[in-house]
Amino acid sequence: MDSKSIHFSCTQCGKCCHDLRLPLSLDEAEIWLKDNGGIEIFVEAIPWPSEPPNDNLQAAHRRGRSFPAKCGDLPIRVIATLVASFNGPCPNLLDDMRCGAYEKRPGVCRIYPAEVNPSLELVPSTKSCPPEAWTNEKPVYVSGGRLMDVVTVELIKQARQADIVDAFRKDDICSTLGLRHCALANEGFSVFKVDREIALYALEKSRNREADGIGASEWTFVSNQRKSVDTLNSIEARCIFAAGDSEGVHGYFGFHVAAP
Repeated sequence: MDSKSIHFSCTQCGKCCHDLRLPLSLDEAEIWLKDNGGIEIFVEAIPWPSEPPNDNLQAAHRRGRSFPAKCGDLPIRVIATLVASFNGPCPNLLDDMRCGAYEKRPGVCRIYPAEVNPSLELVPSTKSCPPEAWTNEKPVYVSGGRLMDVVTVELIKQARQADIVDAFRKDDICSTLGLRHCALANEGFSVFKVDREIALYALEKSRNREADGIGASEWTFVSNQRKSVDTLNSIEARCIFAAGDSEGVHGYFGFHVAAP
């Protein structure tokens, strides 16, 4: 491929359908759960003592998909992501590598390999697609840093809007599930395994939550970095030290969810 353009077309190899943690919108999570899929909730938070400049794309993206909260005296914004979690092939992947739930597959599957985060560039080497998916004979996918596939562009817009619409409900969902521990953004995630029926109950309950009725919920940071723990506690923001999960995956802090 040339230096100015990225060419791409899916080869239906199925490599991107294995060993995944797929971020879902709340509507997609409900569909996934009703189809007997399992979910986890990944939680991270960003210290937010003041509003960043309007031209900060990364901050704007994080603000849109988060809700306001407090950690001790520190204002924060919490990002809670409902994730379809599976090892091995996706439950919907057929033997011939076609999707068995193609018409209702999550938006992230439709968007891949493009990026939803506006501050990230598409880097083919970081994707699971084989080299033959990126040859110059394939259609131009990115030109001059701009995504050329109009369908994918629209899907990305929809995904970002869904993040904004869903954000205010996620505080209520976390409260119902008893989740109040968050990892520090850029260090990792607090990962909560959620029972399917309990998750469906929390989703349904959150429908009655009014966006203008949100208060600043109280959270506690977890970190496996002693310096982060000491720094946050020194400014009256609660933080506890936690090693990685039982499998030793750096940056993932496991908490199991009890029934409400």
